[in-house]
Amino acid sequence: MEQATQSIGLPRLNAPAPDFTAVTTHGVKSLSDYKGKWLILFSHPADFTPVCTTEFTAFARAHDQFAAMNCELLGLSIDSIFAHVAWVLNIKEKFGVDIKFPIIEDLKMEVAQAYGMIHPGAADTQAVRATFVIDPEGVLRAMVYYPMSNGRSIDEFLRLLKALQFSDANKCATPEAWQPGQAVIVPPPKTVEAALARKDEGYNYTDWYFSTKNS
Repeated sequence: MEQATQSIGLPRLNAPAPDFTAVTTHGVKSLSDYKGKWLILFSHPADFTPVCTTEFTAFARAHDQFAAMNCELLGLSIDSIFAHVAWVLNIKEKFGVDIKFPIIEDLKMEVAQAYGMIHPGAADTQAVRATFVIDPEGVLRAMVYYPMSNGRSIDEFLRLLKALQFSDANKCATPEAWQPGQAVIVPPPKTVEAALARKDEGYNYTDWYFSTKNS
């Protein structure tokens, strides 16, 4: 007998991020509080777990780098506010790291469900390692899901944020593993006439559909 598969609702890229108001370790926070700033919202399976602790200390160490790019951090798990507070204090005591960003209490799983953080194949009452990049207009620009067994690379989210901001400011795309200062992708031409002209437009030309320019 086949088991029914439970569908998971996921938010959509380039659409408004799901709204929320929630209790956090820094008081009540709403999505609207981050208007005008970039926001990285990320979930973790549980407090006082080793992989999550490595991620939180890494996010905390990168806090000032995110802040310099007008980006706030906001954590979430399906734990109580008291567990969050105790974990933050424990991380300070045992690892010497200050967690400067708020952590959402989501006991009713309302925010987790809205953002598709609950995956029954992984756990019914824990959020997977999901990360969402929301722009200053409240639009969801990127989302990444990791399995519960493997930690995220915080350096990759720093890189992704730099790439998104550069693309927005310069109307271009960025290639694999792009870093500031490297060449960027020129949007390909959309007509035959433009394709024929591309070679003589002064870009780093490979073919009509693939050209780069210095950033």
